[in-house]
Amino acid sequence: MLPAEIEAKSMEIIKQELTQRHIQLPQDCAPVILRAIHTTADFDYAEHMKFSPDVCAQTVHLMRTSRPVIITDTNMALAGINKNACAQLGIITHCYMADIDIAETSKKTGTTRAEAAADKMAALYANTSEQVIFACGNAPTALLRLCNLIQQQRFLPALVIGVPVGFVHVKEAKQELMKCAVPFITMPGRKGGSTVAAAICNALLYEAVRQNTVNKE
Repeated sequence: MLPAEIEAKSMEIIKQELTQRHIQLPQDCAPVILRAIHTTADFDYAEHMKFSPDVCAQTVHLMRTSRPVIITDTNMALAGINKNACAQLGIITHCYMADIDIAETSKKTGTTRAEAAADKMAALYANTSEQVIFACGNAPTALLRLCNLIQQQRFLPALVIGVPVGFVHVKEAKQELMKCAVPFITMPGRKGGSTVAAAICNALLYEAVRQNTVNKE
């Protein structure tokens, strides 16, 4: 089977199992949940993912009309975002974790690189008209730092995808995100990861591309 055929068959199996489990997904965010399950083979995402009101529809519209910048907390998440979909929408992507200045700042201030990268993102975009989507799949310290910046009104991203994975500060970071006055998508608890962060981005990107294609026909 070709990769596209394997993916289509996988999605078919996922939908069948959801029906067997008597789980009905919210229509607007179903593509995001389906892709998270596809990436992890974990049906907990169908029952526990959290979304701020209208976040999926709003983000798809943003991607179609405003070319937001997508910034990730790891290069792994960055690598997983579909470049072709981004190109079709005119969206650029970044990750600052490996930047030389991030290593220097982290060492000087005694913070993690993830925190330094979150500060750099805020410094670059807080006073601009560019819309930022931040996708966090690995570094809870980055998410906690971003929540702090949001609560201080120093930086307000258009969307925060907060799905860091692990055991230290992970639950707390996600809980803080859900208190913030910004659009968010998260998976409470320990589950997540860079692949999940990329999958969520891709689900939204694919839907934006699909809607653009439909409107051109």
